[in-house]
Amino acid sequence: MKLSKPSQLVLVSTIGLLVASLFTACQLVTIDFVYLAGTVGIQGFAVDSQSGALRTGVSTVASGGNSPVAMALSPDYANLYVANSDNNTVVHFALGSNGELTKKESVTLPGPPTSLAVNHGNNFLYVAYGASTANLAVYPLSSGNIGSAAANEALTIPGFDADTVLATGVAVLPNNAAVYVTAYDKSAYNPGGTVTSSASPGWVFGFGINTSGALTPSAASPYQTGIKPSALAADSTSRFVYVTDNASNHLIGYSVSSGSTLNFLISGPFKTGAEPSSVVIDPRAKYIYVSNSLDSSVSAYSIDLATGVPSAVINVTGSQINATDPQPVSIAVDPALGRFVYTANYLGDSISGFQLNPDTGALQPSQATPYPSQSHPTALAIVPHGNHSLEVITP
Repeated sequence: MKLSKPSQLVLVSTIGLLVASLFTACQLVTIDFVYLAGTVGIQGFAVDSQSGALRTGVSTVASGGNSPVAMALSPDYANLYVANSDNNTVVHFALGSNGELTKKESVTLPGPPTSLAVNHGNNFLYVAYGASTANLAVYPLSSGNIGSAAANEALTIPGFDADTVLATGVAVLPNNAAVYVTAYDKSAYNPGGTVTSSASPGWVFGFGINTSGALTPSAASPYQTGIKPSALAADSTSRFVYVTDNASNHLIGYSVSSGSTLNFLISGPFKTGAEPSSVVIDPRAKYIYVSNSLDSSVSAYSIDLATGVPSAVINVTGSQINATDPQPVSIAVDPALGRFVYTANYLGDSISGFQLNPDTGALQPSQATPYPSQSHPTALAIVPHGNHSLEVITP
């Protein structure tokens, strides 16, 4: 059968498009694996090097509980730790070179974990936990495996030992000198409920660290920090710590002195969007990004490298809002190139992606964002893939 000329043109065009699409698909280069915790478990995505677009990547695995709330990676990206609040566990997963997760051992805490972090020496796991009394547990790590607790510190407000204190975040200085935990006094700040205490509600607890895992409270710790601190992050130079205040819509900055002592930054606190939920600093320690859960946005700041003072990034080519899907609760920057920012959107059942301008810190939506995910995602973790995992990003 002989095709008409129009039919021949259609056939040629179709074949051309098919070949082009196959060629394009071959050009996709995965630079990171994104892991998303939620009701289904730990879901995996692959990050395209050119666009930052996400596509389904590694297999989804059970988190070891029904309510994962936080994840932490070892600094060598060989191990992932997942905190489950429903059964009070932290579960260890080994990371394969293809991004696949293999479940290892787990530990059970006396109360629900809320946040966790691994030190940059890769030998201690720090877990903040507790439903009515906040605590910080320290677990030694050996080849990624979790050992028996080496230390456990109760986080109480001086003069208000009986108050209900809830831990919200934990971060370790990259130089391994100190660990910090954010917490708020629910007895003093309880919207819609009973208030029974006159204590200041928001706090940061600081501890110096020794080689055995023992903790020594920092001078003047705990430090007052707003009303309801929700998360914190330390910069890669170990000079500055930043805390988000969910109740007052602020970012609060501190400088670090004498190893672990915190001092308020000048000109602070700094305005965020509504109900900031999570904070991350890019690998170069030049920019800060905050997810705002109530107005579904990301706030971007540049860091004065001398003073640590953040200033809002002005986006000259697009929106200043950096809108996400509803209720972003976790935020992360890709470690391979430091060029892409992602948020886990609890009510949006999705991940929102942005391209980061390395010269200005401004954000633009990544290709095809947002990316559908499992329901009610709660936490993000990102692992560099292949040769990119060997790259060193310098300030």
